[in-house]
Amino acid sequence: MSVATLDRATVERIVRELVLEKVSSNGSARSGQPNLVVSISARHVHLTDEHVETLFGPGARLTPMKPLYQDGFYAAKETVMVVGPRRRMLPEVRILGPTRPASQVELAFTDGISLGIELPVRASGKIGGTPGCVIVGPKGVVELKEGVIRAERHVHMNFDHAQNYGVKNGDRMNLRIQSTCSVVLQDLLVRADATSKLEVHLDTDEGNACDLDHATKIELLKQ
Repeated sequence: MSVATLDRATVERIVRELVLEKVSSNGSARSGQPNLVVSISARHVHLTDEHVETLFGPGARLTPMKPLYQDGFYAAKETVMVVGPRRRMLPEVRILGPTRPASQVELAFTDGISLGIELPVRASGKIGGTPGCVIVGPKGVVELKEGVIRAERHVHMNFDHAQNYGVKNGDRMNLRIQSTCSVVLQDLLVRADATSKLEVHLDTDEGNACDLDHATKIELLKQ
């Protein structure tokens, strides 16, 4: 797969992952903490099996294009159009796999402004009472009654990492980023399980605000 076939958001995310893995790894080696990756989670869509078939045709399945940092997850080749109120739209939004029990659209605040949707900040999967949208594929249309959110910033880790940091699933942590626009991002949700790699997810607005591409040091801190 050549770089030319990847959309801009995917290319930016890949570059950020590579740069930040190196920066975070260096910081971790000095501190004795496990290696930390900070990834920009650009706008994307999660779909159910049923909605994949509605949008791409009977029997359709997602086509893995690039594996994500977490094992078993991938950016799919397929994209969709996301349409908000008054027919405002984002024309090519990447689908991430595998499929889920409920479809969900994750956007940054600026995406919500573009679409005319007031985005609630939610943990991924917590979509009750959230706004909906229309998703358009090459073979059909899905109208979501709910499921459009700004995913709150969070950190994935396994139980060993959690023990190392002195936290548990559902706790909150802070992320200190040194860059040309140094910041401390507070209240990252800890998502700990048996198998996850240590990875922080920020959205594009957060990454741009702190000039994440030029970060020189990143620290994950217990509150």
